[in-house]
Amino acid sequence: MAQSDKQVLAQLSQLIAIPSVSSTDPLWDQGNRPVVDLLAGWLADMGFNIEIQEVCATGNKANLIATLGSGPGGLVLAGHTDTVPFDEGRWQSDPLNLSERDQRLYGLGSTDMKGFFPLAIAAASQFIDTPLQQPLIFLATADEESSMNGARALAAAGKPKARAAIIGEPTSLAPIRMHKGIMMEAVSITGKAGHSSNPLLGNSALEGAHAVMSDLMTYRGELGERYTNELFSVPFPTLNLGCIHGGDSPNRICGRTELHFDLRMTPGNDNASIRGELQQRMANIAQQHSLDIEMRSLIQDVPSFEQPADSELVRLAEQLTGHTAEAVAFATEAPFLQQLGMDTIVMGPGSIDRAHQPDEYLELDQIQPCISLLQQFIRHYCL
Repeated sequence: MAQSDKQVLAQLSQLIAIPSVSSTDPLWDQGNRPVVDLLAGWLADMGFNIEIQEVCATGNKANLIATLGSGPGGLVLAGHTDTVPFDEGRWQSDPLNLSERDQRLYGLGSTDMKGFFPLAIAAASQFIDTPLQQPLIFLATADEESSMNGARALAAAGKPKARAAIIGEPTSLAPIRMHKGIMMEAVSITGKAGHSSNPLLGNSALEGAHAVMSDLMTYRGELGERYTNELFSVPFPTLNLGCIHGGDSPNRICGRTELHFDLRMTPGNDNASIRGELQQRMANIAQQHSLDIEMRSLIQDVPSFEQPADSELVRLAEQLTGHTAEAVAFATEAPFLQQLGMDTIVMGPGSIDRAHQPDEYLELDQIQPCISLLQQFIRHYCL
C-alpha cells in the first residue's frame, strides 16, 4: 500500500470515529466542531491559513475555511462534515470504526462524505512547497444533511471567493453540473370531530386530506407536463406524499390531520412560485369543504442547481474524467457556492447508492484516481 494510501486510511479512521450526526430531530442532532477542529489542525500543519465560522450560538456547529496562497481566483475543494443518523444494529461492523474488507472501507460517512477530505488533503500535499499563483481553499461545512445552515451562512457572509469549486459528494468521480431543488411541506387540515353515527355532527379532516392528496397528485401530473428535462433519469419534477397523521378512533369523525410531502423541481424554476400555486390550491379545497387548511414549510428550500455546459469548469471536468457532465436528483450545497460567484460542479469518490444506509463504504480503487484527478484541477486553477 502506498504511503499516501496509509495516510488516507489513518485520517479517515479518525474522522469516522468522531460522531457528527445532523438531524431535524433534536434527539439525534449533534455538533460537527470536533471534526472541523481536527481538519483545521491537519491543514494548519500544512501551511494553510485557518478561519472557523461558527454557525450556531453555542459554537458546536461550524464551517472551516482553510486557504493556501492568496489573491483572486483559485479553487475550492468543498465537503460537509456531518452524517445522517444511523441504526448500529443494522451494520455488520461498528459504524464509527473504519473497517476494511472486500477492497472496501466501511464506516459512517466513508463515502458521504468524510472520505473526500483525506483524498483532497493527499492531493494538496504535492503542492505545499510550490508557490501558488492563485489560492487553494478547503471548505468543510456543517449541517448539509439537515438544514444546510453551514452553506447558507457562507453565502450570507459572501465567502469564500474563488474561480471554481468542486463539491466532493459521491458521484463515482463523474462530474455533475445539475440537480433538482427540494421543498418539504406540511399541510394541516382542521375539521370538526363528532360521533361517527351521524356525519352531520362533524366535518372529517381525513376526508379533507383525501381531497388534498388527490389534488396534489393531479398537480404532480401538471408539473410533469409543464417542466421536463431529459438530462435527468427522472426527467420531471417529483412530488412524494411522505406521511400522514390524524384521527384517534374508528367511531369518531376525525377533527384534525396533517400530511407531509416533498417536491423536487427541475432547474430553471422558482420554488416560491410553486409554493404560491400550492397555497392557492389548498385555499380552494378549504373553501369547497369548509375546512381550515394551512400549509407550512418543514425546511428552508434548497434551490435547484445548474452549471452551464459550456463553462470552463464543466469542459475541464469532462476532459479530465472522460465523462459527460450529468444531472442527479439529490440536492447538494452547490447552489449556495454558486451564489458566491464560483463555477461549481459536484464530483467525488464513492457512489451515492451507498449513502444513507447501513454498511456504507468507499471503494479502495477510488482513492488514487480521485487524488490524481484533484491534482490536475489544482494545477489548472492554482499554478
